[in-house]
Amino acid sequence: MPMKELKYLNKYLYKYRKPLLYGVFITILARIFALATPKIIGNSVNAVEYYLSHTAGADPEEIKRQLIINILLIIGATLIAALLTFLMRQTFIVVSRKVEFDLKNEIYEHYQKLSPSFYKMNRIGDLMNRISEDVSKVRMYLGPALMYSVQTLSLFVVVISYMYSQAPLLTLYAVVPLPILSFAIYKLSTAINKRSSVVQQYLSKLTTFTQESFSGISVIKSYAIEPDIQKDFVDLAIQSRDKTIDLVKVQALFFPMMVVLIGISNLIVIFVGGNQYLNGQIQELGTIVEFIIFINMLTWPVAVVGWVTSMV
Repeated sequence: MPMKELKYLNKYLYKYRKPLLYGVFITILARIFALATPKIIGNSVNAVEYYLSHTAGADPEEIKRQLIINILLIIGATLIAALLTFLMRQTFIVVSRKVEFDLKNEIYEHYQKLSPSFYKMNRIGDLMNRISEDVSKVRMYLGPALMYSVQTLSLFVVVISYMYSQAPLLTLYAVVPLPILSFAIYKLSTAINKRSSVVQQYLSKLTTFTQESFSGISVIKSYAIEPDIQKDFVDLAIQSRDKTIDLVKVQALFFPMMVVLIGISNLIVIFVGGNQYLNGQIQELGTIVEFIIFINMLTWPVAVVGWVTSMV
């Protein structure tokens, strides 16, 4: 689909601009609170490290008190981030459902204005797919895709800025595999979308076949051709099943690919960060722990970049 075709959907973005802007604000706020958890964990590691290296002069009770406070802060920040994330999802997903409702009504209204000759030239199953499966894809674009795009952008700005301020060189090494992950997800998502289109075509054929069979059931029984119709349906269902299995096989690569590439990022952080810590370039061990958590936080958003690009 040409990008210019997506301009048609801008009227819905304008129509629901207030809840969408509210969702953007909530998203940024949620990412800021999510940023607090790695920082607190890093401080906890630094406190333990200080105690272990200064056993004689450190008060164990003070360390315990600090750790308990940090635990409570982590729980508080996590709960607030979770609540804000819930509100974010509610906002974007509800808007996408409203757009879906509007689109279905718009399409149905248009269907009623079309001439009888149009319906003779087009299969009912295809027309039903337009108003169900295809509208669902548009909803995904205006719902999850938009939501994850805002979430990814805000998270990147907040997290990468903070990481770079702490350890610029380690940040550059840590994010090297992330563009590779995003590109790999893009290619994988493209393959998934192609197979999804084929699956939808077969779903349309099954819907049409079933609808026509039910409509002409009296003719089928009159000519006693039930076995032939049954055989045709089974053949079509088998083809549909095989295409769905092809889709699932490609989808199965999604998370293993993410795990491998994020594992490589973690290894880079541990190796490069460990050397910098030993050389005195990084003063606190907690910084390395923070980076590991941040890299894992960025995994899904980076994967989403490829997924959203493919969807658009």
